Amino acid sequence: MTQRERDRLVVLKKALKKQIKQSQAAQELELSARQVKRLLRGLRMEGDKAVIHHLRGRASQRKISVERREEIVRILSREVYRGFGPTLASEYLAKKHQVKIGREALRQIMVRAGLWRVRQQTVTAVHPWRQRRSCRGELVQWDTSVHDWLEGRGPTLYLIHMIDDATSELTARFVEHDSTEENMRLLWSYLERHGRPVAFYTDKASLFQTSPKIARDAKALPREGREPLPPTQIGRALQELGIVWIGAHSPQAKGRVERSFGTAQDRLVKGLRVAGAKTLEEANRYLQEEFLPWWNQHLTVAPENPVDAHRPLGKEHDLRSALCIVDTRQVGNDYTIQLDGKRYQIGVVRAGLRGATVRVERRLDGSLAVRFRESYLPVAACPPQPKAVKATPAAKPKPVRRHRPSRPSEAARVSMSNLLKRPSLPVWKAARIDRTRCDQQ
Repeated sequence: MTQRERDRLVVLKKALKKQIKQSQAAQELELSARQVKRLLRGLRMEGDKAVIHHLRGRASQRKISVERREEIVRILSREVYRGFGPTLASEYLAKKHQVKIGREALRQIMVRAGLWRVRQQTVTAVHPWRQRRSCRGELVQWDTSVHDWLEGRGPTLYLIHMIDDATSELTARFVEHDSTEENMRLLWSYLERHGRPVAFYTDKASLFQTSPKIARDAKALPREGREPLPPTQIGRALQELGIVWIGAHSPQAKGRVERSFGTAQDRLVKGLRVAGAKTLEEANRYLQEEFLPWWNQHLTVAPENPVDAHRPLGKEHDLRSALCIVDTRQVGNDYTIQLDGKRYQIGVVRAGLRGATVRVERRLDGSLAVRFRESYLPVAACPPQPKAVKATPAAKPKPVRRHRPSRPSEAARVSMSNLLKRPSLPVWKAARIDRTRCDQQ
């Protein structure tokens, strides 16, 4: 019996002995007078145990059976469900195995089975909170995440995210390279689906901002003394489309898109594992058909202002011309331009075209377009010119080497020995020699 039940029993015995009225007992116990009458009737028939709830100690009718618990543990012990949390596991149990169970009940089962370990979250740093933008399309955060999305089953993929700051609505795509062209393709699909947002919020990567070139041993110039740098290809495209670009000074500044990557690296990786995705096409199919609809249905919020800040694309906004790689070239006297080591012939003659600067657009579909002022010019690739072959000088004849014997002949050795021998005495010295003193033989 709990202390609360003991206190209730004391008040009921006072009412049973007529020491207080039943209305006073009901007021003191915060019960109705009718409920007090039932308790007094049970106290007379059953004694003190009447204040104890009759279902105490009995198994709940909603309790999960041992067989069902073992089935759940057996399913979640598979390799494909490795690392699943209670919330995600309950969703997949209901969708894939028709096992409906609450998140908290499943968490207790997983903790007892060793499939989930309770972790305490520790806050390492506190960053100032920024309020969401009020309208959808007022600010869109844009970033790319490289991660082992396929867990070694396929190539390394990059995930490009565009998340609305007001509603958390998500647009994403897997790509093999985090290049300007791939980011432009996702921007193209976003603009066609939603229109032009007011501003994009990104980091200061080289795709979005041109970095100043400074010598290694030189000090960086102050921002006031720098010359304005030309925009990147994406920066130029946003300017032509009338979209503001805002650069974040830290990852925490664009925390909404960073946190979306944290959710994707948990749920999306496991979903790709269950789906068995191994290629870029399979990963994008699961992303577009499963993950993004789930995200935009469950994780989005209603904006503070229902007005949509997206602006429609007008006739003056040519996505093929804006979302491409743009260069400038000077037209030669023969009405040709050079690009990537190739020569292109312009098919028309215009006043002021010779020696002028034209805009060369390398579009995402692989085509090439040349614009002079406000009109496009027909161009065709020139056949490659044969390379001039340099005349090689005639080779000089090699001098003939005479054969020399490896060893000198006998005559040569005798002549050399006689040549090096000391000369004999002169005749006049030999005549003066007294030969009478010589030994006679």
